[in-house]
Amino acid sequence: MPTINTVEDLIAVLDDKPEWVDALRARLLTRELLELPERFAAFAAATNERLDALEELAAVANKRLDAIEKLVAVAGERLDAIEETAAATNKRLDALQNDVGILKGAHARNVAIEEATTIAREMGMRRTKNLTQDDLWDMIDSTDTTGIPTNELRSFRRADLILEATDSKGATCYIAVEISFTANGRDTSRACRNARFLTQFTDKSAYAAVAGLRRDDRIQEAINSGEVFWYQLAPEALEAE
Repeated sequence: MPTINTVEDLIAVLDDKPEWVDALRARLLTRELLELPERFAAFAAATNERLDALEELAAVANKRLDAIEKLVAVAGERLDAIEETAAATNKRLDALQNDVGILKGAHARNVAIEEATTIAREMGMRRTKNLTQDDLWDMIDSTDTTGIPTNELRSFRRADLILEATDSKGATCYIAVEISFTANGRDTSRACRNARFLTQFTDKSAYAAVAGLRRDDRIQEAINSGEVFWYQLAPEALEAE
């Protein structure tokens, strides 16, 4: 039996007899502490497995996110294409609407010109003739137009319809008619302005009228006051043959 007097003696004995180390550890440490390395190893292994699983989930999630991002990008491109198509379609529709509006206005104008005699009669006058642009040019040339804007004179020459007529006393007068499919405030303003120009250029009475299938309610006051005469075109007269 070796003699143990110092710690160094104990360490030397333990080095020679490893089995004593286990016996001493069992005597000095609790069971929980003895099992701690094994449990920690098991915990570390389980943690590593969970971390591996989380990495796999993260990889799958990243792949799905990449796929979603690609789908979003494709959807964005398609939406852009749809918006471009919609914009082009709207432009075409606007152009078609403008064309239809022009055609409707031109058709209404043709019908109103054919009914010029009736317009004058309903205003209590007799139509003498429809004035041409040449006639309107002659009016402008024969008077001082200083102070009248060029665009207004141009608009006057392009009036929808100017009638020469005679009133109930047989005196020569004029009727300025503006024609639209739907008569509005612009038509009323132009008709009244053209009537003023006719009086200014000829020193004769002139009257304003608007004609159309429908009228904007906002011109009703001007009609009621007698500022402008309203002539409604018959729907059947505007029907295509």
